[in-house]
Amino acid sequence: MSEITFSSEEKAVLVQKLKTYFEQELNQEIGQFDCEFLLDFIASELGGAFYNKGLSDALTIVNTRMEDIADALYEIEKPVSFFDKR
Repeated sequence: MSEITFSSEEKAVLVQKLKTYFEQELNQEIGQFDCEFLLDFIASELGGAFYNKGLSDALTIVNTRMEDIADALYEIEKPVSFFDKR
């Protein structure tokens, strides 16, 4: 897995969300630098778990769709009687 990175616009939004969370839920002020450092820590140390969960969820969806496609193909098969005769 490659390193989780965000564009500067994405990082700014995520930092603001963290700052807001700290202020509203924890009644703590966190500086811009500390908040960016915390975001980098979360991305590097915890990001893989969220990434892997997303991949697992995506794989479940793909497998379900593949089963649906296989069922649909089976439904449109034409009967062929000459294979049944010996």
